[in-house]
Amino acid sequence: MLLRMAESTKTRFNPAKPAGAKALTKARPEVRFRMRIRKGDVVALGPGKVDLLEAVREHGSISAAARSLDMSYRRAWLLIDELNQSLKSPATVSEQGGQSGGGCMLTPVGERIVRLYRDVEAQAQKACAKQIGELTRLMQP
Repeated sequence: MLLRMAESTKTRFNPAKPAGAKALTKARPEVRFRMRIRKGDVVALGPGKVDLLEAVREHGSISAAARSLDMSYRRAWLLIDELNQSLKSPATVSEQGGQSGGGCMLTPVGERIVRLYRDVEAQAQKACAKQIGELTRLMQP
């Protein structure tokens, strides 16, 4: 299992700076934990797949979830399939098209995955709050 911390700040062009130099806005750093569970060479579960599960829950279909995440339907379908193949029980269940147009919904396993993943993120953030504070204080204002 990998747990990564990502920091991002917005940048903007500043003509007073030399070419190639970036000016940082006054935005505060954003700290996110990005846990991944690998199964061989495959990321069986990670932040992108959890975001996709949440979008499927919200929109009721893989295609609508993909659109909401600016992702192709094929990419979303492959991620869902990869996730379902690595689980004992699938995280989603899909209905074929037809008059109602089909759809996709989370199974109890899918709901549990989202809840557990978000719990891990929250606990990691809380457990590392002191170190995160120290790291962010080292950055320019």
